[in-house]
Amino acid sequence: MKKYLLTVAILVTTGHFVFAQESVQDSLTNVNLQEVQVISTRANAKTPVAFSNVTKEDIRRQNTGLDLPFLLLNTPSVLTTSDAGTGIGYTSIRVRGTDATRINVTANGIPMNDSESQSVFWVNTPDLLSSLEDIQVQRGAGTSTNGSGAFGASINMRTQNASITPYAEASGSYGSFNSHKETVRVGSGLLGNHWAFDARISNIGSDGYRDRASSDLKSYFAQASYFGESTTVKFITFGGREKTYHAWDGISLKKMEEDRTYNPNGVIKDDNENKGKEIGFYDDQIDYYRQTHYQLLLNQRLGGGWQMNVALHYTKGYGYYQEYKNGRTLKEYGLTPYYEPIFNDNGELEGSKLIKKQNLIRKKIVDNHFGGGVFSFDYSKDRWAASIGGGGNYYTNDHYGQVLWVKNYIGTLAPDHEYYRNTGNKTDVNIYAKANYQIVGGLHAYADLQYRYVKYTIDGTNDKWDWTASPERNQVLNVNDHFNFFNPKAGLFWQINANHSAYASFALVNKEPTRNNYTDGLFNTPPKAEKMYDYELGYNYRSERFSAGVNFYYMNYIDQLVLNGKLNEIGEPMAENVKHSYRMGVEVSAGVKITRWLDWNVNATLSKNKIKDYVGYVSDYDENWDELWTQTSIEVGDTHIAFSPKFMANSNIGVNFGGFQAYLQTQYVSRQYLDNFGRKEDSINPYCVSNLSASYTFSLPSIKNITVGATVYNLFNKMYVTNGFSQTAAVYEQGNKETTAMLSSDPRFYPMAGTNVLATVTLRF
Repeated sequence: MKKYLLTVAILVTTGHFVFAQESVQDSLTNVNLQEVQVISTRANAKTPVAFSNVTKEDIRRQNTGLDLPFLLLNTPSVLTTSDAGTGIGYTSIRVRGTDATRINVTANGIPMNDSESQSVFWVNTPDLLSSLEDIQVQRGAGTSTNGSGAFGASINMRTQNASITPYAEASGSYGSFNSHKETVRVGSGLLGNHWAFDARISNIGSDGYRDRASSDLKSYFAQASYFGESTTVKFITFGGREKTYHAWDGISLKKMEEDRTYNPNGVIKDDNENKGKEIGFYDDQIDYYRQTHYQLLLNQRLGGGWQMNVALHYTKGYGYYQEYKNGRTLKEYGLTPYYEPIFNDNGELEGSKLIKKQNLIRKKIVDNHFGGGVFSFDYSKDRWAASIGGGGNYYTNDHYGQVLWVKNYIGTLAPDHEYYRNTGNKTDVNIYAKANYQIVGGLHAYADLQYRYVKYTIDGTNDKWDWTASPERNQVLNVNDHFNFFNPKAGLFWQINANHSAYASFALVNKEPTRNNYTDGLFNTPPKAEKMYDYELGYNYRSERFSAGVNFYYMNYIDQLVLNGKLNEIGEPMAENVKHSYRMGVEVSAGVKITRWLDWNVNATLSKNKIKDYVGYVSDYDENWDELWTQTSIEVGDTHIAFSPKFMANSNIGVNFGGFQAYLQTQYVSRQYLDNFGRKEDSINPYCVSNLSASYTFSLPSIKNITVGATVYNLFNKMYVTNGFSQTAAVYEQGNKETTAMLSSDPRFYPMAGTNVLATVTLRF
């Protein structure tokens, strides 16, 4: 506890955190325009849940080119990771320790999570930030929403409003690691009192902090809006194309001490005299994906306090990743082993050698379609605010793999030789009813009931080799699962007086397994759905110059799916349902406006994250790590949940004087364990990192304004990591299975960049 108090003291004196304020509309935006408002899935000031709003101004100030998770870094209980170490490319987010598969994400109320993996890959929609009006982050179960279950948080994004005046904007960023962003935005303003058009194109690139961890990202956004007296219609399309070099593999602690920038992906190893020696890297070790979204939104005021929102949507995705693999077993790729001739020093044929393994290049492809509709009828009058809504969505995804090249192959290798193919289909239907009723004075009662139906099927062959089958073959997938979920929520909100408010809520939510839980699970024992009981209790104080809040939460999980080291029938790591686990903690926040031009905001989370009666598994190897024997179970008892720090804090000091703005942001994160054994050897060290940004805005003739600025990330050059994975195993001395096993740790880490800079300039017309 002393070190936590010391950290708070350090943050008080050196850092800052900006709280997201309620959305403030541009004075030239939305005048006389009835915008599409997807309010049924959002929390408001009287909703008894923990949430933060990120405004358009917050987005504009921080949007230098980093992915969306890094813009949310300052909100309570949020952690971010970056494979490339720069915040550009493959990035991810955790809230209260929960990973991306448990965070529901919507744009205009439309699901953004991939239906199978249940994650959002932010790299597929680069610079979407430049076309957002605002973002709301709800922590815990939150309010009922469309799409996958929210087991840690939900992120609700709203795309930009139309402007009544024409505008044009060009911005650019450039900095360390050749990182850059170029964005052009234009808008027609209101035409004929009814129409408005907006468009954006963006280009983002970076060499990455780690070797070859490059990113080449393109994106666009376009919308056409029609405004009637009681009707608003919008057609929106946005999308992106990403091409990134793999930085998916972490590095050992020893390697990190030698060279933090090392990237093992794409390595080519010698298979001759210096067998296993690194001799180069494959140039086309890339991930490529193109994703395009289409949304048609209708908002209709019905009178009597009612309004209707209806949205149709369709998303097309296609992509692949290509990689060089050393020493792969040919039959696992549908290829016939071959005899390689052996010649003596005189060039004479001496014999032949049967080649069962060889270096090759493979390509794994996905081709998916996602479409459907969502709706809500919203009522607000007198003491009532209520919504009835829901949606129906269908998803299909073809997964298949090809072999592009085999070293020295003798035999028939068809172009784009296919070695596996399967198709996943998912139907997701939900309906909800929610209401907030003012009982008396400032006391409000909230109820939220949701029914959700999910059907998920996978048919075909997997990329994993099933050596237990007779005859051996690629793993056969035959998944056909149905789920019926009832998710009730209820709470009370009390506006005690103008300054004080309090709330309490309870929620039950259910969540289906991900694709990997099926494909990497036991063949004949499908994973069970997860369940969470969420209890929240909060208090807030607000005055003209000071605000403070505290939120207590207890999230009790039943059958949470966790990686516990266990392998399935063919040796693939799998997640198992653990009967009981929980997350409990307190989130505190405070903000003060010290002077007219100086403010300071902080937040912190102190939590306890545990699995009860945990049993983990380690694989048994000989001392040379050459032979896998069996697995050993280890009864740990109550243990820490992986990637769930006990303590984290943010601080933000902001200066806003005339056209000058400056912000010093600091985040502290305590130790995170890479698995559920709770061993220090397999953990991420605590870190405290600060970022400093400054900008100045001024006007010139014929230019509305110009903003120039720069951000220094990792101001004090801390050598830190935010992500990794464990490789704990049981090792026996001298290959003797009868001796006592010793646990051996060999974790891998993803280093973040040291001090780096991005300079920006924006011209608005």
